[in-house]
Amino acid sequence: MNKVRVILFLFVIIITSNLSYSQLKDWGSKIGIRANLLFPENDFANLGFSNNDDFSFDWYEFSFLNQAFFGLAATKSLEVHLTFGYGTYSGKAYFDSPENSYGKYKTTIIPVNLTFRITPWDIQTWNPYFYVGAGMMSYDLTTIPTNLPGVNNVKAAGWTGFLPVGTGAEFPLSDNFIFDLSLGGAFSTGFDLEGYRNENDKTWESYINIGLGLTMVNESCSSDRDKDKLSRCEEEKLGSDPKNPDSDSDGLNDGDEVLNWRTDPTNPDSDGDGLNDFKEVIELNTNAINPDTDEDGLSDGEEVLKYGTNPLKPDSDNDDLSDSLEIIKYKTNPLRSDTDGDGLSDGAEVNIYLTDPTNLDSDLDGLSDGEEIIKFGTNPLDRDTDNGSVDDFTEIHRETNPLDPDDDIIQMNVPIVLDGITFATGKAEIEPQSEFVLRSALETLMKNPDIIIEISGHTDNVGSENNNRTLSQKRADAVRFWLIRNGIAPDRILAKGYGEDFPRVPNDTDENRRINRRIEFKRIR
Repeated sequence: MNKVRVILFLFVIIITSNLSYSQLKDWGSKIGIRANLLFPENDFANLGFSNNDDFSFDWYEFSFLNQAFFGLAATKSLEVHLTFGYGTYSGKAYFDSPENSYGKYKTTIIPVNLTFRITPWDIQTWNPYFYVGAGMMSYDLTTIPTNLPGVNNVKAAGWTGFLPVGTGAEFPLSDNFIFDLSLGGAFSTGFDLEGYRNENDKTWESYINIGLGLTMVNESCSSDRDKDKLSRCEEEKLGSDPKNPDSDSDGLNDGDEVLNWRTDPTNPDSDGDGLNDFKEVIELNTNAINPDTDEDGLSDGEEVLKYGTNPLKPDSDNDDLSDSLEIIKYKTNPLRSDTDGDGLSDGAEVNIYLTDPTNLDSDLDGLSDGEEIIKFGTNPLDRDTDNGSVDDFTEIHRETNPLDPDDDIIQMNVPIVLDGITFATGKAEIEPQSEFVLRSALETLMKNPDIIIEISGHTDNVGSENNNRTLSQKRADAVRFWLIRNGIAPDRILAKGYGEDFPRVPNDTDENRRINRRIEFKRIR
């Protein structure tokens, strides 16, 4: 019984250890060993089911069967095992009581059988099964009972049929090793294993067995350990991890990447556009294997992460310029159809009018490109559309026709407000933004070399009258000196400061006072 105790002790140690998950279903072949404790069933008293059974175990002699097997997976639920064994079939030979014993019997048995194991359930942590088989068993009676009544034709050695049946369960120890526990029995088709037969004997010898085993599995090429719909061999070929359903940790199942999206399950950003495959496939609906889904010249990652444009639409703002042209070539805003706010779309400026979509006044004449094209019909690329010597801005504001050169001649004693010439508060220093208007006046004088003009300065009524007159004179002089420095003869320009004497509108609001603070241009000869 010491061997029985050792086996039971090992069994307790194994089932109480921390078992790791192994693929109990996904395997191709198995090899294993199994140790069985046998309980013979025959004509003598034993654990069996006849009237002379003795549950005191006085009949018992140690019997065992050690087995080695090789198994193949036929289907997910059916295994075929070829099993070889060696053991002893032993016991005390008595019918009614140990005192009436005929000695002992001991038979060496060597069974070889084919077993079909049925595993109907797919459970992750253990694998219950049933088995049934058939084979042949060589036997050799090494100890034969003596003085048995009615002994007839006992064959001490030979072969007999062998029919095993039973149930069991497998428990994973690691990825490659499985612990096996079984309970079953076997019938032989002979009558001689216990060394007793008489003319009326019709009982096949059999046994009940309890088995403990260790199995080494070879994983099947078609196994899918991580349940990602890719077999082990497919994953090994791809380089993905057959134990991890999301090898690249991008949020997509490896099988979905390969079978549905055609992405690389080992690379979280298959097309290298800066967006991981999950974001492209699930959130953005972009093509995870094309770095530029809308083929606008910008990668999906640049559009989403850098520019905020739509990676599914080559022209995010519908201005007839692709996002890449706006960003790379024209420096316009791909999210705003009219970058410079002049009333013309960027596409219209580039493709139709040839104006600058980043400058609302391409010809710097003081009129926006949209005003010139939509409102006035002037050329946004030419400051003087009618080439009549007066720029479009001046003509518009003095109410002459910028499309008719005949009305460009400066009329005698008709003042023209040089709207846009500004000074620092309380000073006569011309501010830089006045350059455009001054250039317009300069151009007019150059195109009309025979005229003499008066530059007049005007203020609002804030402050003393003398101070205002002095300030207006200084400002008129500043404009005169600027024109002289830029090539106009001094004797062609007079400067006069009128202070607050000639307001255009009443000085009763801030806006009116701003209007009254002005420089005027007037031909005097």
